[in-house]
Amino acid sequence: MAKKVPQINASSMADISFLLLIFFLVTTSMDVNQGLARRLPAPIPPDQKAEDKDINKRNLLVVKINSANQLMVQGELTDVKRLRERAKEFIKNKDNADYYPKVYEEDFGGKIGVYKYTKDHVISVQNDVDTQYQAYLEVQNELVAAYNELRDELAHEKYHKGYNELDEEDQKLIQKVYPQKISEAEPKNYGGN
Repeated sequence: MAKKVPQINASSMADISFLLLIFFLVTTSMDVNQGLARRLPAPIPPDQKAEDKDINKRNLLVVKINSANQLMVQGELTDVKRLRERAKEFIKNKDNADYYPKVYEEDFGGKIGVYKYTKDHVISVQNDVDTQYQAYLEVQNELVAAYNELRDELAHEKYHKGYNELDEEDQKLIQKVYPQKISEAEPKNYGGN
């Protein structure tokens, strides 16, 4: 007579598997897709017509990304690593150059007082329909970093501490000096040039 082999009771195996699945779902961190924090303008009321603004060419920094993910700033092929410095030069216009935005002098009050700045500058970002999202994000990150660095430099100059260490009122004052003006055009087909 054959010996009977005892069987393992597997009825609680499903419960254990379910608990392990829940444990790993709860404890695993998920990579969140990168995104852009942008405040959209308020919608135009239905009874009001949209106005096209004429922008002086000297006040506009044109940044294009083509389908080959090449970056052009003011029609000149540029490396994304140089974009931040180019944007800072444009926004600040330290030497009041004729080819950069006009510099105005205004009294901002507080610790900033009278300060020279370019209030009419605009950075226009244009990309190709085939531009990779990663290239687009790199450009956006560099432009935002340029504004952040300028704000931080001004905070150190006037308050002797970093921009993030300031209270909300002082941060808003610095944002008036360096408002983030990044305009995005609808994607087009620029090709490889």
